[in-house]
Amino acid sequence: MKNEKIVIVMPAYNAEQTLYQTLEAISKEYRDHIILVDDKSNDNTVQLARKLGLTVIRHKDNLGYGGNQKTCYKAALKAGADVIVMIHPDYQYAPELIAPMVAMIQTGIYDCVLGSRILGGGALKGGMPVYKYIGNRFLTVTENIVTGGKLSEYHTGLRAFRREVLETVKFESNSNNYVFDNQILLQIFAKGFRIGEISCPTRYFKEASSATFMRSVVYGFSCLYWGLMYGLGQLKIYRHPLLFGSL
Repeated sequence: MKNEKIVIVMPAYNAEQTLYQTLEAISKEYRDHIILVDDKSNDNTVQLARKLGLTVIRHKDNLGYGGNQKTCYKAALKAGADVIVMIHPDYQYAPELIAPMVAMIQTGIYDCVLGSRILGGGALKGGMPVYKYIGNRFLTVTENIVTGGKLSEYHTGLRAFRREVLETVKFESNSNNYVFDNQILLQIFAKGFRIGEISCPTRYFKEASSATFMRSVVYGFSCLYWGLMYGLGQLKIYRHPLLFGSL
């Protein structure tokens, strides 16, 4: 397991103010293989990332959060990663958790590990807006019903994957928007991969990126739609090719 290549990917957009702080919190043993994908930021994210020695990929056009992750994962697989960890460079999630998440993957018990802000019970104290907390809980309960899962959160930006997971699910066909996060988890469930969780502290602050209220509403309804598609597939009524087939 020690010979496995761990690649950290960072989907970035205007992360200049928090990138250094995020990088400093990552254990030195994982800093050799970090890929930052910049989604045409308006600040100096790219310049700072290069100065810090990160591998940088810059989009010529803004592709959206999901589009950014697609580039992240394709680059990590191309780099020969055995385990891929995705973390936002806005310091909203704890980089210190990368090591235990990788260890959970390397046990062979889990194929995907999520950093849950809900599991520890401190989401509201950490500054998560009340409307986001309520939406998060409602969507998670709904998604657990349709998937049969027991996750505490489906909407985290801290995730680790075994290589096989990203090679199997058709993530490139997913949305370029925020619902990408939800679609890929449903794909993982559909393929029978095992998902584990680890408690992650919640940190909301001015410099951390966050979806607007309207984007959150659109995201919520999109999650409900894809949850419905998953449920219909489980009932053998309609098996959407994005989740259950090949595109």
